[in-house]
Amino acid sequence: MSGHSKWATTKRRKAAVDAKKGAVFTKIAKLITIAARGGGDPAANFSLRLAIDRAKAINMPKDNIERAIKRGTGQSGGAQIEELIYEGIGPAKAQFIVKCLSDNKNRTASEIRHLFSKHGGALGTVMWNFTQRGVIMIEQADINDKKLTGENFELELIDAGAEDIQKEDQGLTIYTAPPDLQKTKQFLESKNIKTESAEIEYAAKESIGLSADEKIQVEKFIEELENNEDVSDYYTNANL
Repeated sequence: MSGHSKWATTKRRKAAVDAKKGAVFTKIAKLITIAARGGGDPAANFSLRLAIDRAKAINMPKDNIERAIKRGTGQSGGAQIEELIYEGIGPAKAQFIVKCLSDNKNRTASEIRHLFSKHGGALGTVMWNFTQRGVIMIEQADINDKKLTGENFELELIDAGAEDIQKEDQGLTIYTAPPDLQKTKQFLESKNIKTESAEIEYAAKESIGLSADEKIQVEKFIEELENNEDVSDYYTNANL
């Protein structure tokens, strides 16, 4: 499973929205544009539907969403957006996979390389320690409201595609194989259960612990990643 706390990442995203909505809207618009290349109808394009869900969760205006879809389907102009994946070793020898959405590959590569170097790391191969998994989060308040407890609910989740279910203070985290994410999310929707997020992410097979000082170093690096307008997501084996 992912070394870093997905709940902590989600909280930071919400804080970022409050602090700088424009920059966050730009990131989500790029995500929608990439997803819309598979078709502009969210009912038929699950990736687009997930991207739109993220946009709605931060109250992104409908016009912004529609413009991003049209850009992806080729109905409007604009520079071509590429999805770029970078791997490397960051502070405290923590492994990172950084996902970027950019209209300038050279600029983004230079900036990401600089960020790793600035924090004592370097780009390098770490993908061997990660595997892709579907990750669905349900907030504790929704669990309490829907009374989502007991063995029966967990058995239903497993039948719907869940491979692993983790109970945390903030809520429930459900892990699936990537092809089963859609089926599991649709099962939850059929029960009128709101999901905090549902995404395909890179989960670390083996995580590492951090000292108090190392944790501060890693969090500073993560903050700079989140402040980069081209970085759409990141994954690490550091246990925060």
